[in-house]
Amino acid sequence: METINGILLKQMLESGMNHLSNKSGEIDALNVFPVPDGDTGTNMSLTFSAGVRDALNVASDSVSDIMKVLSKGLLMGARGNSGVITSQIFRGIYQGVEGLDVVNGAQLARALVTGSRVAYRAVMRPVEGTILTVVREAADYTYAYAMDQEDVSCEAVMAKMLEESKASLERTPELLPVLAEVGVVDSGGCGLCTIFEGFLSAMRGEVIQPQAVEKRGETAGAAMENEEFGFCTEFIIRLSAHGARNFDENSMREELATIGNSIVCVRDDDIVKVHVHTMEPAKAVRMGRRHGSFIKLKAENMQEQHDNLIDDAAMEAAAASTVAPKAERKPYAIITVAAGEGLKAMFQELRCDHVINGGQTMNPSTEDFVEAIGKVNADHVFILPNNSNIVMAAQQAATVCEEEDVHVIPSKSIPQGLCACIMFNPDVDVESNLAEMNEAIANVKSGQVTYAIKDTTYEGLAIKAGQFMGIREKDIVVSVEDKVEAACRLADAMVDADSEIVTLIYGEGTSEEEAMRVAAHIEETSDVEVEVNNGGQPVYSFILSVE
Repeated sequence: METINGILLKQMLESGMNHLSNKSGEIDALNVFPVPDGDTGTNMSLTFSAGVRDALNVASDSVSDIMKVLSKGLLMGARGNSGVITSQIFRGIYQGVEGLDVVNGAQLARALVTGSRVAYRAVMRPVEGTILTVVREAADYTYAYAMDQEDVSCEAVMAKMLEESKASLERTPELLPVLAEVGVVDSGGCGLCTIFEGFLSAMRGEVIQPQAVEKRGETAGAAMENEEFGFCTEFIIRLSAHGARNFDENSMREELATIGNSIVCVRDDDIVKVHVHTMEPAKAVRMGRRHGSFIKLKAENMQEQHDNLIDDAAMEAAAASTVAPKAERKPYAIITVAAGEGLKAMFQELRCDHVINGGQTMNPSTEDFVEAIGKVNADHVFILPNNSNIVMAAQQAATVCEEEDVHVIPSKSIPQGLCACIMFNPDVDVESNLAEMNEAIANVKSGQVTYAIKDTTYEGLAIKAGQFMGIREKDIVVSVEDKVEAACRLADAMVDADSEIVTLIYGEGTSEEEAMRVAAHIEETSDVEVEVNNGGQPVYSFILSVE
């Protein structure tokens, strides 16, 4: 194609969106930086889909008009660090084609360079070996190529951009040691290449169609969870009149840097988008509140991809929560997160009023918690996230629901959540319950058995694809071919002379007979009491709780 008009641009966007959605699981599996949360493909796909859906509804055939709507949609729908950076790349591309109804090759090449520059400016501390490197190197090479041609077509420019993006992607492990350690390329850069592949395919007459996304196993970063980066906090604010006059992006980034990392702060007219990884999300929220009113305030997936990559799936998940109607006003209510009918039933038996469907493969958003808080209709609400990557969403919900008395018990595993529920007493005051429930989560040891999706090494332990890993808290202690053996050896590493009770919860794909073999091993090798439950949870063959 010599030029890009509005009709072709929409085809390119649709093709790029579909290709990214189709490949999101593969991209998630590469994710190890900035945190190994396995959600880059998901976040980029959800971000890009949000913008593209808006752009496809634009009545105009002007490239400028379509890109303007795309840019705004990406900003409003951006999820996670990768999503925000993607939104800024396309914000810059829009700036490069602003006012143009049709774009030629040279103009496209210049717009790609603008996209890379805008993305770099949006990130406080750009890290090389990431999507930023890929877009910068590829755009610079492509621009030099285009300027050296007498009359270059848009198709040739995009082909060169894709070629150079892939070459830069292959070099990312040389720049970022964590990628080389695990043996992967940068996940965000891979996502960007996937979008460009979709664009080029449409330019060559083949719009890539959506496919069913297969459920995947553990990510490359499954063994590398790191709390250093804290909670992923995101919000969008509309600037007040005072904020519009006085807001400064650089000052906001510097202020955010006092409490966190992975900072992105961008402004578009009276809209400001903020992303930060921090241990103090409430402080970040207060920083934003000074400048205007919140449009969105949410938590994003920090561990593994959501199996469904469209907003409708999130709505279905919310609909699947165990308590739907608003309850009568009551003194106390407990909201928890769990996946698997058996686990839900266990929490309900322990007086949980609302079980949000989610967990390892589906981290609920702040909006999910806010909705649940409204439904339980209680004077005092306790929230049990049961996953380190869901804690922030719960805490932000507590911040949003200022008129409610909401307390987040920072449970980071199912065993912690169950123990906290056991210690809840409806006949004592809030402070007493908080003390007892927090003490409960501090005194329980958690372990899980899951499987590896690829060969890797963790602190000298060789892990082969398909093996079952026994994970004690955050450390992988065993990786073997048999899940029963993995569970037995994990139990050996967790049970000590002070242990009294072991709760063994088996999940999808694991039989009761296999669970009883593990229980028998624990009873034969220790003096503890073993309780076996069918949790029906995905991802984890076994969950172990030791008290």
